[in-house]
Amino acid sequence: MHCKLSGKPESSTLQAFQLLQIRVVRGKPLIIESVRIVVTPAKREQLQRALAAWAGPTEVEPGCLNCRILQDDGDSKALCYEAQWKSREDLLRHVRSEQYKRLLQLMDLGSEPPSLSFTPLPKPKVWI
Repeated sequence: MHCKLSGKPESSTLQAFQLLQIRVVRGKPLIIESVRIVVTPAKREQLQRALAAWAGPTEVEPGCLNCRILQDDGDSKALCYEAQWKSREDLLRHVRSEQYKRLLQLMDLGSEPPSLSFTPLPKPKVWI
């Protein structure tokens, strides 16, 4: 999955730095939740607005460090949602929430099966 910020292109170096910054500041393992949804051009704007509205409440959930909507670099029909979670417990609480059911409904707007992944990142090593 190769996504970039929707409407605000950023270099992969800057994105990597932002991720590293969050990992170093928190000093704990981090879990990345990624969802990729491919839609027809007719449903793209609807999905983009719905994901943006869904992401706001998600970002203020306990344990959510960052939540954003991205545009797939290689496929203009694909939108990505990415969230960074402080702990497994925070992510599980999120996935079990009523709020998450809305994301599952948005996945149904896709023209093909969505891609969903949860990627744990190890605790960063501190070099002095």
